[in-house]
Amino acid sequence: MKTYDCIIIGGGIAGLSAAIMLGRYQHHVLVIDAAEGRSTLCRSYHNILGWPNGVSGLTLRKLGRKQAERCGVEFQEQLVQQLEKDQEMFTVKTEDSSIYRAKKLLIATGVTDRIPEELSNMKPCLGISIYVCPDCDGYEVINKSVIVLGAGNTGAHLALALTYWTKDIVYINHDGKEINDQLQNKLMLKGIQYIKEPIQKVLAEGEWFQGVKLKNGRYLKADRGFLAFGGNKVHSDLAAQLQVERMENQHLLVDARTKETNIQNVWAAGDVVAHSEQAPIAMGEGTQAAIWIHKRLLEEKERI
Repeated sequence: MKTYDCIIIGGGIAGLSAAIMLGRYQHHVLVIDAAEGRSTLCRSYHNILGWPNGVSGLTLRKLGRKQAERCGVEFQEQLVQQLEKDQEMFTVKTEDSSIYRAKKLLIATGVTDRIPEELSNMKPCLGISIYVCPDCDGYEVINKSVIVLGAGNTGAHLALALTYWTKDIVYINHDGKEINDQLQNKLMLKGIQYIKEPIQKVLAEGEWFQGVKLKNGRYLKADRGFLAFGGNKVHSDLAAQLQVERMENQHLLVDARTKETNIQNVWAAGDVVAHSEQAPIAMGEGTQAAIWIHKRLLEEKERI
């Protein structure tokens, strides 16, 4: 059974940023990654420094892993099933029954956006012509026609947020969840067309969104799309096994400076943490957590 200075659970943007830092500190680090999550689906991030034409999540993951491996970081592509703490050590068990031990843990398990199965053909468009975050990609729809594919109040809020960049917005309430009267009035005042009708099919040519076909047979065309279904899965259940404190929405709470959770020697970073769910922020949080993990390891080494 191998023992590591730190095991990072999650090989996305935050996990890889932390791995690179810890590897450069020459610590013995293992990243266990299930190869899932937002960064495996996003075809292009547009708000990352140094990538003015955008960069895919898969490219960042590939380059990040290569960079971390150059620093001696090890990788295992597995799904972690169980975490245990035994005095000063953590035990990590994966679905293939492998067992690893570590002095420190970093939870970087992220979030999965809810995409209805019947609309899953949109995935090649994600990050290219269909987006999920107005703060990240509202700029991409300036003066373009947009369809918000969503549900209930969640979709209404996103449609209203997009009026900062464009006035040509249709909100399709696919799930048919009720939206409150105040939001309906705001949609009307902002000139947003509201349709409460299931979507039969997303129309696309390759990675380029064209519009939708509704179940009533109606076709709607648009330049771009935004998703706002709500009910995203926050992957914090593993952290809960160690009694890490979670918010009501299942995001993890961490120290604002160090990114350490309420459980000593357990850190968290990225979208699983309560923050703005931005790739650049995930990078920063992973780096910040790694710095403080290094400080703790150094302190313990000096006490010996």
